[in-house]
Amino acid sequence: MLNFEMGSVFFSGFLLSVGLIMAIGAQNAYVLRQGLRREHVGVAVLVAAVCDAMLIMIGVGGFGAIISANPDWMAAARYGGAAFLFWYGARAMRNALRGTSMQIDKQGGGGLTRRQVLLAAMAFSILNPHAWLDTVVLIGSVGSQQAEDVRLIFGAGAVTASFVWFVTLGYGARVLAPLFERPVAWRVLDGLVALILWTIAIVLLRG
Repeated sequence: MLNFEMGSVFFSGFLLSVGLIMAIGAQNAYVLRQGLRREHVGVAVLVAAVCDAMLIMIGVGGFGAIISANPDWMAAARYGGAAFLFWYGARAMRNALRGTSMQIDKQGGGGLTRRQVLLAAMAFSILNPHAWLDTVVLIGSVGSQQAEDVRLIFGAGAVTASFVWFVTLGYGARVLAPLFERPVAWRVLDGLVALILWTIAIVLLRG
């Protein structure tokens, strides 16, 4: 029973992270762009994943603990997190209904150095307000709803999803890019994201 519970918590963290991270954004666009150009892909992938992992663990291990110490903050985190999930899901569903695509500059200027790629990936990860909102605030608040002895497992699930996504995005870019230049592909993806986030929001509201 304990192993089942731990697996369920790990999967919850994994699913929430996947639902948030798959949305079109600057960080994903940059990793995909580097993958298309085959230009220091490993650096871009590693930096994006590690930065996300640090932010997630800050949220689950620090920010979430602060919230859980205050019942009013816990309620605010629960309802605020659920509201944000519904809103984020609605935005994804709007994109699914309207259709959108990720435009990537496949040519660009001259090649970037390893240091330039590293710094740019850090900027897209750390200086991106959506990244902080998704990881520290949202995943952290959901993580704080978990029992204290399984919060790190929840965080590990979220971190694993981040690594899996960025590795897949970076190294699978040349295969994925032609597909996701088509609006219908993003419609399907955004529709799945919306359903995932709405489901998690309902579970969060039910405690």
